[in-house]
Amino acid sequence: MGTLKTEPARTRLDLLAPPVAAAIGRWSADAPVDVDDVLVAPIDADLADTAAFCAAYEVGLDVSANCVVVAGRREGEVRYAACVVLATTRVDVNGVARRTLDVRKASFAPMADAVAATGMQYGGITPIGLPEDWPILVDARVIAAPHVIIGSGVRHSKIALPGPALGALPGARVVEGLARPA
Repeated sequence: MGTLKTEPARTRLDLLAPPVAAAIGRWSADAPVDVDDVLVAPIDADLADTAAFCAAYEVGLDVSANCVVVAGRREGEVRYAACVVLATTRVDVNGVARRTLDVRKASFAPMADAVAATGMQYGGITPIGLPEDWPILVDARVIAAPHVIIGSGVRHSKIALPGPALGALPGARVVEGLARPA
């Protein structure tokens, strides 16, 4: 986890976006991953973007996960999904993500739409605490990682947790080939 100074997220809800804090508060005791294994660390908000964050905090790109919001339309309805991939990869938006959303064309959701729909800051969006009706597509490489670092819903902190925990979130689906090497 590089040089991050982590604490259990449930004890530092002030470092999380409100929907993320609420999800941590509802974390089930019978979840496959104990809530105390979900850690949070404060960071410099100016270093929240992946490359800058990894360099500043000595975190490998292979343990840094990104959550991107994709959108597509079907019969006039906008469908959203969160895609979670390692920083060494890129989401296959118009292949696997599009087919999984069952839309003709998919793209990254506009920043304003993603922020409004999630209640999180752009650059800090995380799959924890997303709208319940959104599918969370997790690339298989993410759950294969013992631990990953991901956004916390805000730019001034990051969450560290076991990779398999992301595949066990409500609404999550592990998808082989969701991402391609960068």
